[in-house]
Formats: sequence, C-alpha cells, structure tokens
Amino acid sequence: MKADRITFGAAAIPEPDRDWLAAVEELPVESVWQGGHLLPPSATGEAVARLSLLTAWTERVRVGAAVLLLPLYHPVVLAKQLADLDARSGGRVSAGIGVGGEFRHEFEAVGVPLAERGPRTDEAIEVLRTLWRGGAVSHAGKFFSFHDIELRAVAPGMRPGGPPLIVSGRKPPAMRRAARLGDGWLPYLLSPRAYARSVETITAEASKAGRNLDGFEWMAYVYCSVRRDGDRAREDVRGFLGGAYGDKPPEMLDRIAPAGTPEQVAARLQEYVDAGVRHFVISPATHEDTLGVVRLAATEVLPRLSLPAAVSS
Repeated sequence: MKADRITFGAAAIPEPDRDWLAAVEELPVESVWQGGHLLPPSATGEAVARLSLLTAWTERVRVGAAVLLLPLYHPVVLAKQLADLDARSGGRVSAGIGVGGEFRHEFEAVGVPLAERGPRTDEAIEVLRTLWRGGAVSHAGKFFSFHDIELRAVAPGMRPGGPPLIVSGRKPPAMRRAARLGDGWLPYLLSPRAYARSVETITAEASKAGRNLDGFEWMAYVYCSVRRDGDRAREDVRGFLGGAYGDKPPEMLDRIAPAGTPEQVAARLQEYVDAGVRHFVISPATHEDTLGVVRLAATEVLPRLSLPAAVSS
C-alpha cells in the first residue's frame, strides 16, 4: 500500500455478510477488516473464522484481522492458518495483531498468564516470520520451541515472507512493538494529536533499533458515522460507543470518533492525515445501515482528503 496517497478500508460490522461485502467491493474501498475474541460477552465471532469468511466472500480487496489477539494463539497453528488463507486469496491477507487483556477469562481458559501477553506476542511474531521464510527452520524461545520443521501453504499464492503483521494498540509498549517488529501501525480510539505523538514515538524507537521504516504502513482504525443528517451521525456514535467505552462525554467522543456530514467528517479525518495516517479503516459506529456510512465515507469523504503539501510536492 503506497504512502503517497490516502486510502480507505472498512470494518465489516457487526459480522461478515456476503451481500454487504459485494456492495463494498463496488466502492473505492481497498480493504475490509474484522477482529474477534475467543470468549466475548456477546455472541460475536472469532478472528480467524471471520478472516476466512472475508477471504472467501471477496475477490478484489485486501482482507485483514482487526484485531487478532496473538497471545491467545499458538503461533505454529496460526502461521499455517494465515499462510493457507493468504495463498488461497492470492496474497490479500493482513493480520492486525494486539495483546488484548480486557477479558481476563479468555487468557485463563487457554492457560496463558495475563502478565505474559506482551512477551508472548513478541516471540510469536518471531515464530510467524521464521516459519514464513520457508524451508526447514528451528526456534528455541521462552514460550515456543521446535526443531527442523517446514511450513507448506496449500497453494503457491502466499507472499514471500508471509502476510503483513500490523501492530494495534494505544499505549507505548504497542508503539515499541510496532517500531521493532511490525509492518505497520493500526491504533484505535486515538485523537489526531495522540496519533501524531504515536508517529513520533514509533519513528524514534525504530531509529534507536536501527530500523528503516520505508514501506511501513501508517494506518488508523477509526470509529465514525457519516450521514446527510449530522445530528443523526452524532447520535449514532453516542449510542454505539458511549456505553461501550465508559459513557465517555460527547466532547471526548468527538475527538476519537468523527461524526457528522461528509464535509464535517472529512475535516476531522484531514487532521489524522496531517498527523500521518495514510490508510483509514472506517468502522461504522452505528447499529443501522452500516453500508450507508461506508458508502458516504468512500464516495464523499475520501475525495475531500489531501496529503500535506510537503508530502504531495
């Protein structure tokens, strides 16, 4: 994905749906995303199963997990699953990865100590990349070990080196992980100002590690609602996010979840562009007509956005 232009993706909310995905593929949308938990409090799907549906029910767009809670999965199993999906889809899969922790019982149920989720994630990233290099490989780590094994995808379509691993989160450990180990950065619930700070942190951490960030993907998962009626859009966000994230006041929701008319949302997203975002995953913050939100975002918000002069010149 090129950094010299602004692109949109869409979150398939609440669940992947064949007709919804077909309609989105007709729009100027370049990716579709879904995440998932193992033991969520409501009846929602799991990340790899949802990613499988996205892969099967689309033909053109990039498909991604946003996000997959990596410490809950054995990386050898996951490496095989993602390799097969990437191969079957012709190299369209990306994995947004996070550490989770909001549902402690998920970790207890699979025997993963909550306090280990960070280092397990770091080592799991190493295991995935080792297996995706091809050939017979070995690994001896704190959490995972194997000797002289080879992963083979079901078809030759997996990209060399495997699918991109896009790090998600909001806190400094996630930023450091993105800088050292990730192929991109996909935070959520960040204001434009906070996103700009994250860019500074990741850039500085990468420099410390001697890493060149050429090709690194600067993304943002943005809850929003776009309507002809701006008041309805703002009511969408309050109803969708207000209770879920601790009854945040409207002014805070406005900073992290743009809502309004296409003109109003474009003005807010432009602030993210100026902060460094190049690919938005638009997550409709509404319980009704999510396709309508994505359609307006892709056809009337995206054309209003522009790269900063220093980048576009």
